[in-house]
Amino acid sequence: MWHEIKENIACVFERDPAAQSVFEVITAYPGFHAILIHRVSHFFWQSGFRWLGRFSAHIGRWLTGIEIHPGAVLGRRFFIDHGMGVVIGETAVIGDDCTLYHGVTLGGTTWNKGKRHPTLHDGVVVGAGAKVLGPIEIGQGARIGSNSVVLKSVPSGATVVGIPGRIINSRPKVGTVERSKFTSKMGFDAYGATTDMPDPVARAINHMLDHIHVLDEQIEAMKTALAEAGIKCPEHSLPELDDYEKDRLDEI
Repeated sequence: MWHEIKENIACVFERDPAAQSVFEVITAYPGFHAILIHRVSHFFWQSGFRWLGRFSAHIGRWLTGIEIHPGAVLGRRFFIDHGMGVVIGETAVIGDDCTLYHGVTLGGTTWNKGKRHPTLHDGVVVGAGAKVLGPIEIGQGARIGSNSVVLKSVPSGATVVGIPGRIINSRPKVGTVERSKFTSKMGFDAYGATTDMPDPVARAINHMLDHIHVLDEQIEAMKTALAEAGIKCPEHSLPELDDYEKDRLDEI
């Protein structure tokens, strides 16, 4: 028990850079409190003291804003960041080293008895506001994007975004390096232009950056051909973005 408590404290420091001290974690982290209370309520539930398990879980919900059914199974080094509004159903199973953010629901889609809540394998991260519903399995190391609604099982290592949740390709994309160079020059946030985002604006920006890169290559090839033909091309340096333009791009 004490070893698990130490692990829970240590995982807070690993996953939350805002954590300042062990005393702060013990006294001011509702996710840590909710998990400790659940260990007690789950013990009562498994021992046959169902009302006592439910009542202790209810006290935990009142104190922390996090609702964990005493029947749920939580793995080691489980971390709930912020935590307000998190709901974990009775037959949910959470593996080791998982992370949930505020507003997450691990819920059911039926009123029938039996397994009706999701299973999260080791290392799963579920973003704020996401809903994972039904007796589905989320594979090891999978990522659920914020505000996604997941109704189907997710393979290991996949990333899911959107409503309904869909798997996005996590393989490196052609042009990723060149895009990052352009966005760095422009002062544009590379995350805002990722090809994994199901966002038409992000896609348009990505295509624009690819187009600029192709044009640059063509211009360099033309300059080389002209130089070989004895035609000298004037050199013009590209103007630097001033601070005002950078600020405007940051706002966009």
